[in-house]
Amino acid sequence: MVNLKNKFNSLESHFLSLAFEQAQINLGSTKKNPSVGCIVEKNGAVISSGCTSINGRPHAEYNALKKLKNAKNANLYVTLEPCSHYGVTPPCTNLIIKKKIKKVIYSTNDLDFRSKKRSKKILQKKKIIVKNSLLNKRGKDFYESYILQHSSKLPLIDAKIALSKDYLTKNLKKKWITGIESQKRSHLLRSMYDCIISTSKSINDDNSMLDCRIKGLEKKTPDLIILDRKLKLKKNLKLYKKIKNRKILLFTCFNNRKKISFLKRKGIKVYMFNSLNEKKDMNALFFILKKKGYSRILIESGLTLINFLLINKFLKFIYIFKSNSKLGKYGLNYSSSRYIKKINLKNLIKVNLFGDKLYREKLK
Repeated sequence: MVNLKNKFNSLESHFLSLAFEQAQINLGSTKKNPSVGCIVEKNGAVISSGCTSINGRPHAEYNALKKLKNAKNANLYVTLEPCSHYGVTPPCTNLIIKKKIKKVIYSTNDLDFRSKKRSKKILQKKKIIVKNSLLNKRGKDFYESYILQHSSKLPLIDAKIALSKDYLTKNLKKKWITGIESQKRSHLLRSMYDCIISTSKSINDDNSMLDCRIKGLEKKTPDLIILDRKLKLKKNLKLYKKIKNRKILLFTCFNNRKKISFLKRKGIKVYMFNSLNEKKDMNALFFILKKKGYSRILIESGLTLINFLLINKFLKFIYIFKSNSKLGKYGLNYSSSRYIKKINLKNLIKVNLFGDKLYREKLK
């Protein structure tokens, strides 16, 4: 005999999972607002969907419900508790009530004090059934950066690096270590973060722009943070051509007024640091970035910075693109690879990179 309770729970989990897929779309591109996904279901069929817009507004619920002329008695699945306060826009609970939604199912309570644990009471007063904490673990994992942003802790800091089969990071014959498919995947990965941190050394060596150049993701290019202790960033980089589309912040310890004036004319904001050599310096920098609203940080650099972050346990996850080919005498490292070799590569992401492999390893 079929257990109806389990059947309904399974269906609810299915539709809420679809909402998480929606939330994934603009993850990293919603500024201070969390990326939320929403599914509207009626009689077992999805009749609308939406996610938080780029830059954080409109919200997912609005984007899903505004498409519907008739949502009466439909069920709404949303990854985060609907907002219930007036801000730049009216609360989503108002629209849910207006559209005569029958049931609201959400995963995680909002952390904004203006809405936290309030929507359930508001909706229930209007005879709307509310179920929360479904797929709660998935919700907490998905919103880890949002949770950290509302805490006294550092923001979410991940890293990405490309390695040859023999753990070398610099190809002396070609620009790239991995293939074109891995490079495209890197662009997709970048789109899920609100800023990238790199060094002037890495940018100068590769003349890299560290942006999203996949069609459809151009507007999701993260801001760029450059660590340049001695102010050695070159003046003839491709990077300068696209500054209008993103913010670029440079942190340095070297007060060269002429070079700083050049960078400012290019649109780069320059910040002076007394030191960028110790753990306390990097800790301070990450908190500055958090205060500026950055909650999802991706490190893209060579082994020198990666090693420093590994040793001092700043990283939550590391993405390793690993080539199936050895470089031997045609490759080199600017720093020791022993720390990255200690990482147990076991969490392979199942994606076809035509010979390359992509791992996502949890570090803490």
